[in-house]
Amino acid sequence: MAKKKFVLRIEDDLYAALERWAADEFRSVNGQLEWAIFIMLKNAGRLKKGQEERPPQSET
Repeated sequence: MAKKKFVLRIEDDLYAALERWAADEFRSVNGQLEWAIFIMLKNAGRLKKGQEERPPQSET
């Protein structure tokens, strides 16, 4: 699956908190954002059938 690139503007203090959170869970900031967005979409029932079974896999 291809990944879409986009620019995100975020306050420095929010980014620092996100960076610490990602480090605590052994993820990159990008991976942490992707995981958090997946969880929010899953909880809101916004994923297509079959997508809600697992979080996105990181491309390394």
